[in-house]
Amino acid sequence: MATVLEIIRGLSQAAANSEYDGCDLEQKIGLKREEGHPVLDSRVIDGFKVRFSGKNMIITYQSEMRLKELHPRNKFENEVEQKFSDIVKFLQKEYKNITKNSISLKPLADADIMVQSTSRVRSWVQATKQYEIPGMGDEVKSNRQTSVRDIDKSYEKQFKDFLDLTSDKRPSNDKAPKNPDTPKS
Repeated sequence: MATVLEIIRGLSQAAANSEYDGCDLEQKIGLKREEGHPVLDSRVIDGFKVRFSGKNMIITYQSEMRLKELHPRNKFENEVEQKFSDIVKFLQKEYKNITKNSISLKPLADADIMVQSTSRVRSWVQATKQYEIPGMGDEVKSNRQTSVRDIDKSYEKQFKDFLDLTSDKRPSNDKAPKNPDTPKS
């Protein structure tokens, strides 16, 4: 059984092994930038990144799209979901190549898609999707459990003692008037 650190390192390395724009690797992920000729065709900006939160892995996909590709809503949402499934398939394959172990990623919900217009022709799409990593075990707590802080009573007393050190006395070398903003009468 792999530890939490080994799982996160393996998935991070799998994401790092993804083909970046201009890279000359044989592997295909399913991104738009892999289509066409790299020099003769217009370049499409798209890519993904991963981050971890507790037992979950969050994949963020960003892309540039034309407005005519966005209009059929169901087709567009299905296309983004397909990109996520291609990315997960790639990450699982790379994870197996790196660690010699398999990993399953269970989607928690549909993708959260945000589209922003950059011009009358193009739009910027950013989508995130969360996946649960079943092999993480009970070692990892969720963010809500770890964000609750229990303050030790001794630290609380020390902090109150520090605040009590303040005084309203002015230093002996302070020659400024008490309230310089009020006019003298």
